[in-house]
Amino acid sequence: MTNRRIRSIFWLMSVCIVAINAFQAYWLLTTYRLNREQFGNTVQDALFQVIEGHQVDHARQLFGGEPSRDVPGTPPGGTPDTPGGSIPKAPGGNIPRESRVVVRRLGSSSGGSRFYYKFNNDSAIIAPADTLARRISRFVVQEWAEDGRIDMRKVYSAYRDELMRRGIDAAFKLDTLTILPNPGSSNVIIFNGLGLRVEEDGSFKTFPLPVNPVRHTFVQATFDMPVPYLLKRMGWLLGGSALLLLLTTGCFVFMLRTILRQKKLSDIKNDFINNMTHELKTPIATVTAAVDALLHFGALNDPRKTEEYLNISQNNLQRLSDLVEKVLNLAVEEKQDFEFHTEPVSLAEILCELAASHRIKAAKTVVFNMHIPFGTMVQVDRMHFGNVINNLIDNAIKYSYERVTISFNYEQEPHGWQLTVSDNGIGIPKAYQTSVFDRFFRVPTGDLHQVKGFGLGLAYVRQVVEKHGGSISLASEPGKGSAFVLKF
Repeated sequence: MTNRRIRSIFWLMSVCIVAINAFQAYWLLTTYRLNREQFGNTVQDALFQVIEGHQVDHARQLFGGEPSRDVPGTPPGGTPDTPGGSIPKAPGGNIPRESRVVVRRLGSSSGGSRFYYKFNNDSAIIAPADTLARRISRFVVQEWAEDGRIDMRKVYSAYRDELMRRGIDAAFKLDTLTILPNPGSSNVIIFNGLGLRVEEDGSFKTFPLPVNPVRHTFVQATFDMPVPYLLKRMGWLLGGSALLLLLTTGCFVFMLRTILRQKKLSDIKNDFINNMTHELKTPIATVTAAVDALLHFGALNDPRKTEEYLNISQNNLQRLSDLVEKVLNLAVEEKQDFEFHTEPVSLAEILCELAASHRIKAAKTVVFNMHIPFGTMVQVDRMHFGNVINNLIDNAIKYSYERVTISFNYEQEPHGWQLTVSDNGIGIPKAYQTSVFDRFFRVPTGDLHQVKGFGLGLAYVRQVVEKHGGSISLASEPGKGSAFVLKF
């Protein structure tokens, strides 16, 4: 998969994630506003019901009756308007109301006073003249005018109970206001809109409702910002949205990482195939040429040349066998544990033996610096530990300049010991330092095959060190060499 295609997939998925998140945010914001509007309508309607009940109960108590929703002294189903009549009401028993509240005090007509509450085209008229209720109304109005006291504790308690009945548990306070009619408006007070008003300090206030129209006394409820209440109502929506957001974003990240990992594995596979082709082709071509010389160029008649060509063939076949064996052994070791036989080993002795071996067969000038205390003994598997040091030395020689310097530094630690193997080679870029211990990984060089290898040496090194209960780390800088730190 090309980088261009990966970038296209990344941007497409990013746009999808942003679009999903934007839609979720818009949907939640809309739901929040709808719940806030519903909250405002509910608390306003609850206040109206409480004030209405308070006025009716107050009127009944004036005549020694029990608090009730029915006007005293009226036949069943009747009203003070006309005997046997009824107050026009909306379905469900509530006075219909829409966008305006109008409170009007009408002057004395035929010896009676009227108060007019208008919520839309319908209305409720209390105590018109020339009825029995006119005298009751006049008495109630006179009582309102002479005694304007309001039992706010009772109103507060009733309002709290009404809110709880409607499922609203929010802190509030009630205030009494004196609101005079607009000048020249024939005693008409108009409040545009119903529901809550949002103040500058973030609080919410209901529109005032008249509790004593004669004295122009109104009651208003104030709520703190009902965010906790609204968020509690939206709890499932918020939780589901957050879960959906995490799932989609997590899937996006996981998918992108999988794509990048697959691309990395594809590059490693291609590099491995390219290296393996060169590694296997060289000994096969050499053996083929030697056999061809023996068969077709009379080399068999010359014992010296025959022995030389046979030795070349044997060496290359052995090299080919070692390469195949190395790959097979690593595959077997991945499925089963190593067989370790740890024993006390002289660290200086094993390092000197390996250094001497590489100094003889290396085509470059190799200098070894050892900082190992005399008589240092370590508990390791001699064969596997020797292979670890051998691989590190081999890599240091292969990935270096003409003059190679390899240093061994030993340090005793409170809970173990540490060996640092450093060189002055070409170094490893930081982007690949965590990958060099993976099987078949080699630092990318394109199609060039300047250094032989399958990318198995450091994978084997890490596996052996970890089987010893230790760890290995790398510190490297391009052009300045590498340092492998083995801790046991």
